[in-house]
Amino acid sequence: MIRIGTLVVLALVVGPTLAAAPPSAAASGSRAARQEAAPPDAELEAQVRELAAKLRCPTCRALSVQDSPSGMAQEMRDLIREQLRAGKTPEEVEAYFVERYGEWILLEPKPEGFNWTVWLLPVLLLAGGLVFVLMTARRWVRQGQERAAALADEGGEAGG
Repeated sequence: MIRIGTLVVLALVVGPTLAAAPPSAAASGSRAARQEAAPPDAELEAQVRELAAKLRCPTCRALSVQDSPSGMAQEMRDLIREQLRAGKTPEEVEAYFVERYGEWILLEPKPEGFNWTVWLLPVLLLAGGLVFVLMTARRWVRQGQERAAALADEGGEAGG
């Protein structure tokens, strides 16, 4: 009986204390309620994702701002969101980051000036490789035909 009585007293004393939410939890609960009441603008979030996917994360370097889990990338996504909410166009936001970080921040360099080499070099190398393969194949075929003709001539001379 003592055990049951102790459990009842413990439940009566500790239960209400645990059930009461601390003030910070209540404040965060009301913050969460405000966020649920005002859902984010789907179009704005789509623009943020699109812009963030075009920008390189300064911390990760190999990932876009959209894909990076770093704090810097989160700050950049927030900054993009703020600037778009302020009425800036996506081009203006992109120009802001290019001005601040240089063209390096863009995952795909713009095809202008020296950057044309980045766009054209792979195509030129592929075309050059194709020409090399075709010329080598023609040479092999020609050499094979010449050998076959030489063997035929030798066979004809020996038989005649």
